[in-house]
Amino acid sequence: MENTPTFFVRDIPIYGEAILAPMDGFSDWPFRSLCRELGSAMSYTEFIQARDVLNRPKYVNEKLAFDESERPVAFQLYGDDPDEMVEAAKRVRDLGPDTVDVNMGCPAKSVVHHGAGVGMMRSPLKIARAFRKLTAALDIPVTGKIRLGWDDCRSYRLVARIVEEEGGSLVAIHGRTKEQGYGGQADWDAIAEVRQLVKIPVIGNGDVRAVADIRRLKEYTGCEAVMIGRGAIGNPWIFSGLDREQVPPEQVRRMIEEHLARSLSFYGPRLGLELFRKHAVGYLESFGLPRDKRKELLTCAKAEEFLELLEQLSVPVPGR
Repeated sequence: MENTPTFFVRDIPIYGEAILAPMDGFSDWPFRSLCRELGSAMSYTEFIQARDVLNRPKYVNEKLAFDESERPVAFQLYGDDPDEMVEAAKRVRDLGPDTVDVNMGCPAKSVVHHGAGVGMMRSPLKIARAFRKLTAALDIPVTGKIRLGWDDCRSYRLVARIVEEEGGSLVAIHGRTKEQGYGGQADWDAIAEVRQLVKIPVIGNGDVRAVADIRRLKEYTGCEAVMIGRGAIGNPWIFSGLDREQVPPEQVRRMIEEHLARSLSFYGPRLGLELFRKHAVGYLESFGLPRDKRKELLTCAKAEEFLELLEQLSVPVPGR
């Protein structure tokens, strides 16, 4: 670990310039903990609906489980009711996060339809109320993750200023609109604009697929750190400065085994294997396996079968 912090979230030192982005269905404890060990500078949980915190505590506790070694840990919440979000944040505070993050960037219809995620960016006054109440109610930093807004309402400048003015300690920005989803090109100029507008730390997100992109995004925008989402799926080594083609096949196999083991331990044998499969797709992507063999691997009913078949296939060197 570096001796000098890269930046601070209020009084919390952050060591490192690359952070695993919170991704629903992907940044669970098994994957998040591996990325943290490989160099991700902090851990963001998958987002949790404020209403679920109040009504489904068992489900929430599993989603928010973390290891002490992952600190600093950010719990990410979403919702459309500021009062409900405050009550939820006070409850999850008891689980010991270092920060609470408000998701204002998710473009999924099921979230946006209820005025949450990037849906909130159409209601700046609601965002102001939420941050004012959250920062008054919590003794830990409150942060926000946003997008550019919508194609007809690019409210990112206003929302970033609101987050800062209402006591937020950091803003992360994905350089795409709601309509873009995860397609098209991320607007790094907009990220640079936000960096110029606010004094709190800014994390840039979008189109970081290789190690060189981390430095490029930082230098282009001036942001304190970079968030990596899809670019880390199948390549958690990006956090230790390696592009996928630099990782030896044997190291990939060991990672597959370790990731699967953590998934089984965390979720149990059936669900653990089921939820691991989407990560397996990423790990196996560049190995050039015939389609039928890939399908056979990804439809194994038991973890033992998966590992046995992986061994039999003697996964070749990528690109050969």
